[in-house]
Amino acid sequence: MARNKFRMSLGLPVVAIVNCADSMGTKNLYIISVKGIKDRFNGLPSSCVGGMVVATVKKAPDLPKKVMPAIIVCQRKPWHRTGGVFMYFEDKAGVNVNPKGEMEGSDITGPTGKECADLWPRIASAANAIVQTLGVWSSKRIAKLKE
Repeated sequence: MARNKFRMSLGLPVVAIVNCADSMGTKNLYIISVKGIKDRFNGLPSSCVGGMVVATVKKAPDLPKKVMPAIIVCQRKPWHRTGGVFMYFEDKAGVNVNPKGEMEGSDITGPTGKECADLWPRIASAANAIVQTLGVWSSKRIAKLKE
């Protein structure tokens, strides 16, 4: 990771199921642990946009039940940015990566948070859209803006 990120609302605890937003064919990822977070008594380790997690593949034609690292690119829980705005996405999504943080797929479908793009340059280069403004963002809204 290149830089430190600001404190964000942790919206994806362990046992969360997120959509897979890359082109590998994986549909769902099940978060089993969060990198760099130690647990606390009666507390679930959680992740946010730009965080690396270890996930198992739930739905995929060729990778069933495989454990692999992933990076969260969007979350539903609102978080506060330094400019005084609150951001959130329509869905929660992640992408499959190798342990170094390089993507295994070729492109990302849907929006990607600015926080994730700042931390992971390989994900920023493969992102369809990097969201830097206020509002609810979804794949449908980005398609309308590109028309």
